[in-house]
Amino acid sequence: MTEQIKQIAERIKEIREISGLSAETLAGKLGISIDLYLNYESGNTDIPVGIIFEISEMFNIELSVMLGGDNPKLRIYGVVRNGKGLKLERRKQYKYESLAYNFIHKKAEPFMVTIDPGTDDKLLEFNSHPGQEFNFVVKGTMMTIIDDHEIILNEGDSIYFDSGHKHAMKALNSEQVKFLAIVL
Repeated sequence: MTEQIKQIAERIKEIREISGLSAETLAGKLGISIDLYLNYESGNTDIPVGIIFEISEMFNIELSVMLGGDNPKLRIYGVVRNGKGLKLERRKQYKYESLAYNFIHKKAEPFMVTIDPGTDDKLLEFNSHPGQEFNFVVKGTMMTIIDDHEIILNEGDSIYFDSGHKHAMKALNSEQVKFLAIVL
C-alpha cells in the first residue's frame, strides 16, 4: 500500500485509541467485520473514502485532516490554485485532488477526480458512503454505474445521487476523464 494509506490508517488508529474505543466497537459502528477493520487500520488494505468519511463524521474531524494530516485554518474563504489541491493517492483507478482542504468546518467535500482510460469492467472499484454526491464532467466521457444503472455522461453533463448506493466511474473512448465531485 502507499505511504499515504499507511498514514491515514495510523491517524484512524490514534483517533480511535484517544477516544477510548476498541477496534471491535468502531468496526460495529461502521457495520463492518473486525477483521476488515483491522486490515484497514493496519494500512495493508486500501480504506474506502466512504469509511474514512464515516470515521471523520463520528469523531467530528475534518475529512481533510484524516486524509492529509494537516488541520485546515481558513474560515472566511479558501483559494486552491489550479493543480495545487491536496493530492490523494487512494486507488489505482482514481486520482483525487481535494479542492477545499484548507477550509475549516466545510459542509461539503469538493474533489477534482481524474480517471485514466483502460480500466476493465471486472476491475471497477465500487464505493458507497453516507450522504449525497454531485459529479460534473469537466473533460471526457465517463460511465457512472449506480447499483445496476449505467449512465453515460459527456463533458458538461452532471449527476446528483444518493452515495449510499454502490457506485463507480469509468473513462470511456480511450480518453482521460476529469470530473468535479462534491460529497455532501
